[in-house]
Amino acid sequence: MAKIPQALSVGEETMALHLRANNLSFEREAVLIPARKWRVDFLLRPFRIAIEVEGGTWQTGRHQRHCGFADDCIKYNALTLAGYSVLRYTTEMVERGDAIRDVLSACVHFICAGDK
Repeated sequence: MAKIPQALSVGEETMALHLRANNLSFEREAVLIPARKWRVDFLLRPFRIAIEVEGGTWQTGRHQRHCGFADDCIKYNALTLAGYSVLRYTTEMVERGDAIRDVLSACVHFICAGDK
């Protein structure tokens, strides 16, 4: 049976808008560790930055239950060990502009670290 695509969240659509507005090239639903088939919401490949917009933070969803939280920890740690910076945000953080401010700062840090 074919998997039904999920509706795009407000947080993810806002993040995409902010990335485009700042001329940042990104991939959506990128698989970084093929053996695990994990996907990240956004990938800024040149900067090795993975961005996750966490949904359902005001309800008891998958990310708040023990198994889901533990699985997320494994995923984020594996991505970090593979050399990616993992930035995580709630929809509210994205909408306030906190996320794009951090992403831009991380990009500048990446560029400056390469100059050393």
